[in-house]
Amino acid sequence: MKFILFICLLFATQAIFGQNIRVVNNESSLFELENPNGKIDFLVIDPDPQIKKPLFLFCQGSLPLPLYFNYKKEGLNLFGGGLTNFNYQDIIKSYHLVVISMPETPVIVDESQLNDSYWYYGDSKDKNIPSIAYQKADYLDNYVDRAVAVLDYLSGKPWVDNSQLVVFGHSQGGHVACKLAYRYKKVCKLGLSGTNIFGRIDQDIRQAKRDVQKGKISWQQAAQKIEQTYAFYKDANNPEKSKNNPNLRSWQSFSQPAIDELLAFNKPIYLVFGTEDIVSELNDLVPLYFIKNQKSNLTIKRYYNQDHNYFEVQNDGRPDYNKPHWNEVMDGFLAWALESNQTVNNN
Repeated sequence: MKFILFICLLFATQAIFGQNIRVVNNESSLFELENPNGKIDFLVIDPDPQIKKPLFLFCQGSLPLPLYFNYKKEGLNLFGGGLTNFNYQDIIKSYHLVVISMPETPVIVDESQLNDSYWYYGDSKDKNIPSIAYQKADYLDNYVDRAVAVLDYLSGKPWVDNSQLVVFGHSQGGHVACKLAYRYKKVCKLGLSGTNIFGRIDQDIRQAKRDVQKGKISWQQAAQKIEQTYAFYKDANNPEKSKNNPNLRSWQSFSQPAIDELLAFNKPIYLVFGTEDIVSELNDLVPLYFIKNQKSNLTIKRYYNQDHNYFEVQNDGRPDYNKPHWNEVMDGFLAWALESNQTVNNN
């Protein structure tokens, strides 16, 4: 009850919007949309968005991470799908920054409802397994449909400049951003970060082979892991098995290659990744497809010796959390997005 009362005090209804829009922590506006597949919550990082600006949609990565953490000692803290990893205030100077909640995940979650990885496990009996409701909703087309609903809604607001729409997705969010750009013709610039353009499932195979090269396992052990990956992916593509195990649907949908959709997007694309990120290891092949198709709308940016979340990697292969580079990544993308003319740039 104390938690509920505390949250109620943090919200204020804003009549100027003509509907029940709530201000959270005096820093963001929380919107709520009804949808056939479930309620959609999203934030505009502005307590009173009245100045007309274009939209910048940030597509967060995987897992049921809330947009706000409510800590017992520190109180309410914005996470925003990872916005606080970089200087998101720089984005707000030029855009209305939007982030959509994960499906079946409350916007604000008390720390007692988070597991050790800071994601919401809901009514799951195992804190390290998401709720069944989340698993059923965790598939690519659902994320894209939800994003379309949000963008359609915001496009009618007088404070939204519809002449531009920038979409940036990290990790799993990159797949959402890519398919959204393919479907939603208003997207004018696309940023993809730490995303495997060729799908999710091959990472496990490449990891097994890399472990052999590093002497961690034998080839026999790697072959066994690879065969297990084949069997798992076969189950993920079996409709009957997916009915009994909703987690398989996510693997099936996010393992589909996105290269054809990326090639079909004829506006500027920015592909950024850390060179030590196994998820993005194949992205150096992407320019070959653009060259073959005589397309010049791709910019590649590599961050050397950095991992999936842009931490420098130590000699032992572990990330050095004292050397983050997310600010540089987003500063680079923002500068690129604000430029008027784009050319292929391989760094």
